[in-house]
Amino acid sequence: MSLSSAIYTARSGLQVSSLRADIVATNVANATTPGYVRRSVTLSETIVDGRSAGVRSDGVARASDNAIKTQRRELTSGLAQASVLSSTWKSISARVGDSVSGTGIFKNFSTFETALSRAVASPESQTAASSLLEAARGITQELNSLSEMVEIQRAEADREIADGVDVVNAALEKIEDLNTRLARINRTSGEAAALVDERQRALDTVAEYLPIQTVDRDFGAIDVLTTEGVFLVAGRARQIEFTPSSAFGPSDTLAGGDLSGMSVDGVVMTPGAPSFGAVSGGLFGALFTLRDQDLPALSAQLDTIANDLITRLSDDSLDPTKTPGEQGIFVDPDIAAGAGLAGRISLNAAIDPQQGGSTWRLRDGLGAVASGPPGNNTILSALYDAFSAVRSINANGLQGAYSSTELAAQLASVTGQKRIQHEAVVSSTQTQHAILVEVEQNETGVDIDTQMQDLILVEQAYAANARVIEVASQMIKLLMEL
Repeated sequence: MSLSSAIYTARSGLQVSSLRADIVATNVANATTPGYVRRSVTLSETIVDGRSAGVRSDGVARASDNAIKTQRRELTSGLAQASVLSSTWKSISARVGDSVSGTGIFKNFSTFETALSRAVASPESQTAASSLLEAARGITQELNSLSEMVEIQRAEADREIADGVDVVNAALEKIEDLNTRLARINRTSGEAAALVDERQRALDTVAEYLPIQTVDRDFGAIDVLTTEGVFLVAGRARQIEFTPSSAFGPSDTLAGGDLSGMSVDGVVMTPGAPSFGAVSGGLFGALFTLRDQDLPALSAQLDTIANDLITRLSDDSLDPTKTPGEQGIFVDPDIAAGAGLAGRISLNAAIDPQQGGSTWRLRDGLGAVASGPPGNNTILSALYDAFSAVRSINANGLQGAYSSTELAAQLASVTGQKRIQHEAVVSSTQTQHAILVEVEQNETGVDIDTQMQDLILVEQAYAANARVIEVASQMIKLLMEL
């Protein structure tokens, strides 16, 4: 090898070592940057006239494992869905209460049953009558409040869907832009690697809302489509369409046309819809499930409890003073309204001083025109027997034989079971997701110790190449002195 060849070879080694040192520094600096993927310099031998003439860089490569990344992204969608359902049912369960600890709706029904029992024992007591009235008011307020909570939760889910659609649409437009930018530059450059990282972060954002897959296209571009096969990016970004609702009522449903579904270029993507494009997971899957299935089902269960209560205590045999067919101490002020009874249930005006009534009618009857014998507990006893009687019920997911208090306890049990089920799902999904994140990090992330070892090798290579140039320089100097 000639001196000029040696110098050229060593010079190429110095250049490559410098580039490798820069890449190591970049890796270390971004070791904790979310979405950053480890870089490395792709090297190849320079051949001139069949002989080695140094080394050259062919570009910057990103570490990747598409199989792991795809699985992790699928679990990202699953975890997002499970987390929303779990957190929502946790808050619902806490609000509905627990029959074991005696809280929430069970407490109100239990308090009413106790107050009714005391009124039977002391029909002459004004204190007992006032306590019974307040216990009855507590039931109506609790049912009204729970019904309002359900509608607020549905409205919140609808708003979050709208916000999520905006986020996903923005991410899809960003992916389209990054595809265009990548097509214009050298895709083996460090700039291209940074753009691909940015695109991966945009894909992860989309994957949180709905399960997706990608297809590689020419010039470094990708298409994005849902796992059901609906294209979200096919050259251009397609916009997801959704119209948020301005108001929510118990009777408002997607099937009835009151609420908006989700679509892309006319293809229905609404979770649960009879369409090939219906989304199956992610935040959208959870939010639509809550808005259109779980929360309406809970509202219907509350209505069932309210209807059972009104029906029990409206039996004509309980109160001979009441006009036959009229409602008892609990009433539905708008019977024709249909769904949403739990939000409307109220006290009969005849027993409520706030509405011009009198508490003594709890003892003497709703149709009584004057206070009767203070020791007469006939009507109160009949009300207690009706309230505590075990009746069969099979409606809206509540099935079995219950007293009024037991039916309230059953609702608390049902919501508690929902919470436990979703907590188990989210726990399992979190574990799987964490494992895949760790595996992906090991495959594509930055290990500081490894990078430091690589830096030592780079330093050694740099020193060796520098030494070659130094020795070659000394040899040239000696030759010049001859």
